[in-house]
Amino acid sequence: MKPKIFLLEDDIELNDTVAQFLRHNDFEIVQSFDAEDAKVKIFETHFDLWLMDVKVPFQSGIDLLGELRRNGNDTPAIIITSLHGVDDATRGFDAGCDDYIRKPFALKELLARIEAVIKRRYKSSDNLIKIDENRIFDALNFRLTVDGEKVALKPKEAKLLALFLQNPDKTVTKEEIFDHLWDYGETPSEGSLRTFVKVLRKHLGKKRIETVKEVGYRYVSQ
Repeated sequence: MKPKIFLLEDDIELNDTVAQFLRHNDFEIVQSFDAEDAKVKIFETHFDLWLMDVKVPFQSGIDLLGELRRNGNDTPAIIITSLHGVDDATRGFDAGCDDYIRKPFALKELLARIEAVIKRRYKSSDNLIKIDENRIFDALNFRLTVDGEKVALKPKEAKLLALFLQNPDKTVTKEEIFDHLWDYGETPSEGSLRTFVKVLRKHLGKKRIETVKEVGYRYVSQ
């Protein structure tokens, strides 16, 4: 399962160049060229990271980010700003961005910043999160390895595991899980969720995921 990145940039040539580069580096990319279209796509789909240019039509990327944060969306975000946008970085952090990058930038630098933000989100100094002595989760590619063997998780199972690892020892409500796993237009299913949890318990151990009755689930880190 590839990490999904949302890219908001009104420079068509730059947008396409960045998208092509990131796809080549095994990311799934959804492109947008203005803030109104961005709102629709962000509402409809869960993303693992946002890349947002500051100066885009209808609303600045910083104002859009601030609006999304106020509505409770904590998806990691990197602001793209011009070389002379001295105050953009400060405004971006105030709005809730995780990092920023100035134009013109090297694509390899952008990739490094994306990977760094994802690593911080999973509180890991490496792409690989050690769950225990026998189990490792690849935070960038959403792959689980048990006893050295790759486990074939379905996309929503991998997303659920990523969500649990992102919130260790915290109760994650069913509503939060539904919003995270099911895209706009899909109908969330409690039966499917129970199946996903059952699969993860099979690979992680039953005690790793606790049921919080009528509320949700809790991933136990130790």
